[in-house]
Amino acid sequence: MNLELENKKVLITGASRGIGLAIAKSFLDESSQACIVSRGSKALFDNEKILQNRYSSNNIIAKKCDCTNLDDIKLLSKEINSIWGELDIVVINVGDGRSVKDKIPDNERWNKTWATNFNSALYTARVFMPMLEKNNGVMLFISSIAGIEAFGAPTDYSTAKSAVITLAKNLARKSENVRVNVIAPGNVFFPGSSWDIKNKKNKKDVDEMLNKVVPMKRFGLPEEIADAAVFLCSNRASFITGEILVVDGGQRTGLI
Repeated sequence: MNLELENKKVLITGASRGIGLAIAKSFLDESSQACIVSRGSKALFDNEKILQNRYSSNNIIAKKCDCTNLDDIKLLSKEINSIWGELDIVVINVGDGRSVKDKIPDNERWNKTWATNFNSALYTARVFMPMLEKNNGVMLFISSIAGIEAFGAPTDYSTAKSAVITLAKNLARKSENVRVNVIAPGNVFFPGSSWDIKNKKNKKDVDEMLNKVVPMKRFGLPEEIADAAVFLCSNRASFITGEILVVDGGQRTGLI
């Protein structure tokens, strides 16, 4: 299937590893041009070199940006405008599910989680929406099934991811020239992820959880989220906006 993504200019935040990096690779496989963004870890620039060698150095760039900092995002916007002059797709993927088990975390913890999981999405959308409007572009948020149902994830994280979904729905309804959608992944495993850490600590409990609550009895892969992402951002999904695509191996079916 031709997704018609050739030469599309795509920004992916939170893309130094895991889901964001897999999404970047999938767009590059479709001959898009990708800008991968993170706070500037070594992995970001190492992966930039790997992708430049695998694809074309003209098709992939990496930029350091703290998406919880509005000034950083404004600077990123200027840099992208200078390099490309336009933008077709923005995938907003920054997030971190690690927090505390408290019913209501204290202000310091709550504000940190909120900044990472919601403010980063809000700021990115606010700054880049005008560029997308000029090109009849696409904005895609990566949220979580924890933003849809109460699975026992940290309260602050779940609330922030729920707010991301509400933000996306409002933008979809109020944006005439930009399609806005959400992917809500379930439990996704990749090296260095929270599930990787939990699995190393107590594999037995993790396996028991998968067998008990996930009908497919396994983790999702970043590449499986990426497949959904490139479809929703392509012209093959041209009549889809304001939707939440759940990719969780059936985990939500136990609550319906």
